[in-house]
Amino acid sequence: MPNKKLTEAKSARKDEFYTRYHDIEVEVLSYLDYNPDTFRGKTVLLPCDDPEWSNFTKFFAQNFERLGLKKLISTSYAVNSKNYKIKYMPSLFEQDSTLFDVNKTRIRGKKFILEKDITGDGKINHDDIEWQYLEGDGDFRSNEIKQMRDEADIIVTNPPFSLFREFMGWIFEAKKQFLVLSNVNAITYRDFFPYIMKNEVWLGISSFNTGMYFNVPDDFQYAPTYKFEKEIDGNKVNRVSSICWFTNLEHGRRHQPLSLMTLSDNLKFSVHKEIRGQTNYSFYDNYDAIECPYIDSIPSDFNGIMGVPITFLDKYCPEQFEIVGITKTWFGGASKTYPEQIQVDKNGKKSKVTKLNDGATIELHEVPTDTTYYIVNSKMYKQVYARILIRKKQES
Repeated sequence: MPNKKLTEAKSARKDEFYTRYHDIEVEVLSYLDYNPDTFRGKTVLLPCDDPEWSNFTKFFAQNFERLGLKKLISTSYAVNSKNYKIKYMPSLFEQDSTLFDVNKTRIRGKKFILEKDITGDGKINHDDIEWQYLEGDGDFRSNEIKQMRDEADIIVTNPPFSLFREFMGWIFEAKKQFLVLSNVNAITYRDFFPYIMKNEVWLGISSFNTGMYFNVPDDFQYAPTYKFEKEIDGNKVNRVSSICWFTNLEHGRRHQPLSLMTLSDNLKFSVHKEIRGQTNYSFYDNYDAIECPYIDSIPSDFNGIMGVPITFLDKYCPEQFEIVGITKTWFGGASKTYPEQIQVDKNGKKSKVTKLNDGATIELHEVPTDTTYYIVNSKMYKQVYARILIRKKQES
């Protein structure tokens, strides 16, 4: 799975993934179209890895004045605190400084500060960065980095996916604004979805439908089945699908309502064969909602609850719909609990499972082909992927 590949890749230097400058630039500058003062007068914290090489540090430093920043703080992890173990190779940036000490660097992280013109050239940019060793290893959970978090107004980074839940809890604890990258499946996390439901977190501006490319080292080994571009602008890259930005920074795209057909028009003219020609939408067997397997198949005139793919959040307009739940066991809301089921895979192999209770199910009236289904008390069911439950906002 792509998200597993990226998580594992982050554990070794030769497989490390770096966010591209272009992707950061496109996302961050788009917020200025909605509010030119989004970052003005703000302190931005980048708790990222290797800020000398980080495109997050490079972008915000180069655009310090354009964004109107008050202060930029970028932190790094100590070499010995990282999962990968290699001989430390100091950068020229470090070697040219009187602060450089290879032994300290192995056990202590570094802090980069940008807030004033120290070169005297009349502008504030990357050349004016000052750096020093941290007291600790730079872990975001340390009191040292927490103090920087508390000083900051906005936190921007690509956190380790394996620590995403803890990292977001760290941000929510301090009630900070943020812009972070993660896998789209984070939407379904028990300790993260409630913030989305309450409209306190939403997706960023960049669509995740095409995935995202990450810079990788020259010796990165592609999987034998890799089919995507391997180089962009002379840099070796790897594509990871289902990557998105999560934020609580306001932007205009999320207030654009979807243009949708009525229920009857969908049944007549939908481009999707699962809907066109049917007499009605399928109702879930264990939730009081209809199944809308595609975003463009959401009926504009249905006032009940609808189950939609989690990718709906990329098009979610809070003035048009409200989110009322998600079809996960931990959330609740299911109208029934199924006893032990017989799972029949697409090859006809049968096994006893209890999977049917974690999600929405649809009763089947004929044996499906080329797909897994379940038998419970002589009835057949299929389970759909995690669905967000939504309802149309009523006009006041």
